[in-house]
Amino acid sequence: MLTYTYTARNPQTGKIVKSMVEAESEAAAARLISNENLVATDIRLQSERLSILGGKSKVKAKDRVLFSRQLSTLINAGLPLLQALRSVNQQATSKPLKIVLSKIIGDIEAGSTLATAMGRHPKVFNQVYLSLIAAGESSGTLDAALDRLAVQQEKEADLNSKIRGAMIYPMVVLLVMTAVVGFMVVKVLPQVKNIYDGLQNASLPLITRIMLSISDFTIHFWWVVLLAVAVLAFFTTRWARTGPGKEVIDTLKMKAWPIGPLFMKVYMARFARTGTTLVASGVPLLQMLSITGQAVNNIHIQRAISKAAEKVKGGKSLADSIEHDPHFLPLVPNMVRIGEQSGAIEQMMSKLADYYEKEVDTEVDNISSIIEPVMMVLLGIVAFIIVAAVLLPIYGLAGQSGFGG
Repeated sequence: MLTYTYTARNPQTGKIVKSMVEAESEAAAARLISNENLVATDIRLQSERLSILGGKSKVKAKDRVLFSRQLSTLINAGLPLLQALRSVNQQATSKPLKIVLSKIIGDIEAGSTLATAMGRHPKVFNQVYLSLIAAGESSGTLDAALDRLAVQQEKEADLNSKIRGAMIYPMVVLLVMTAVVGFMVVKVLPQVKNIYDGLQNASLPLITRIMLSISDFTIHFWWVVLLAVAVLAFFTTRWARTGPGKEVIDTLKMKAWPIGPLFMKVYMARFARTGTTLVASGVPLLQMLSITGQAVNNIHIQRAISKAAEKVKGGKSLADSIEHDPHFLPLVPNMVRIGEQSGAIEQMMSKLADYYEKEVDTEVDNISSIIEPVMMVLLGIVAFIIVAAVLLPIYGLAGQSGFGG
């Protein structure tokens, strides 16, 4: 049961009533309020009000996968859709998911299809999800469609996890490097300057003077440094969400060393896995290409898929449409051609997805083996610069004092 806060009017007295009610859905809450001889003017989940004040309301991928599997199992067991949804809603532990499910239940009670009801929550259910649900409802295979969705989401989550894993090590090294440099600049270098301030005719090496200038600026204008970093991060994030920014970032993902090969294989795995799921559910080829282009999440590959769709519409095979396109790795059109010729494109794309998902594992290991020595060399260079800035003045002071002859 969910808690709703509501505002209602008593039609006999005109009095405004504000209170709370527990119900399975918004429609059920409205019925309970009506039974009290009140006219509801506003009904809202209590959790929804909290989210407006800053609470989190994002449905996690693992909760969506669990929901898909549970609903698939209950429908396969013969339960009516509404009863299955209510059962899943009662078992759900995610508050954001319970909020979404309660709204879906209310929409279906009002006469909507499941796909239409889910389509009102695009942040929770993407186009792939909605297309498979619509195909499953129209063909009477909703349980199978939900099961395929759970598998597809698990594979996608696994791919994203591998990408994050490949990026963790360099990020940790960079953070440690930044912390060490910050400590040396703010705490250690000023001590060197204090030593030389008491000496006449003392000349600091160029590298030390540069580092001391950075140190003085950081100490006296630290707020400027923090503000500059915040402004740069803000505008970089905003720019990355624009069309030109996304084009540049997506190009770097495909071509920058050493992450280019990794992301290309990730994109091919997404293309094949999403295509497999859609084809297996009976989604038409052109619609499958349109949805898959969005699922790949790279603007350049999405355009390449759109161009391929136009060629398919003109009568060419999918394999011929993507062959020689630099945005597709050579194995993709070859496997698709075999599938088209044998009438088993679903199986071929599934094998293609399995292959590239395994290749992603290998690529992650390769990147780790490459990045480690690169980061060590970079860390060594930074350490050398800082040590030189600290030690060179000390050696100069020792020479002036007559040490070493």
